[in-house]
Amino acid sequence: MTLFKGKYRNESARLRGWDYRWDGWYFITICTQYRRCWFGDIIDKTMRLSIAGHIVRDELLKTPLIRSSVWLDEWIIMPNHLHAIMVINHDNGVGVGTSRRDVPTPVQWDISPMQPMPPRLQSASLGAIVNQCKSICTKRIRAVGYVDFAWQPRFHDSILRTPEAIARVRSYIRQNPRHWEQDALFNGR
Repeated sequence: MTLFKGKYRNESARLRGWDYRWDGWYFITICTQYRRCWFGDIIDKTMRLSIAGHIVRDELLKTPLIRSSVWLDEWIIMPNHLHAIMVINHDNGVGVGTSRRDVPTPVQWDISPMQPMPPRLQSASLGAIVNQCKSICTKRIRAVGYVDFAWQPRFHDSILRTPEAIARVRSYIRQNPRHWEQDALFNGR
């Protein structure tokens, strides 16, 4: 942690110099506050969504419908978090409802000419997309009576740079319910 204006603050977990509006394959994990299990239960190694879980699923699936340059690859909602591979592709040429499984390998990019990080959250960036989804989910979940619902303030992301990385993350996401008991996010419920 570093000091900023005499106060401690967490360093950004974002890749320095990477503009999160750029085309790329992003693996994201978003957790509930205090890792409380709002989204359902794992029963027989299968996720069963609660009302809050259905709301999150609905809003997550709306993301590519609202933003033509964004689409979802593999994703799962767990009792207290969600994982997704979110792809930003401004020249995807793929219409809504078309299978996006056969999209070419990840964007090949050279990080040497990187620009300074933008000073604040940028419109249409990964952070803006995630924050908008979290915001509408929070409003809808609280409106159905779960007034204490909240997300952790931040989310985790990784940039997936190779087809092998994408395959590993897809497998991890698919296997997540089967390994819930051993998951680092499992809270012992």
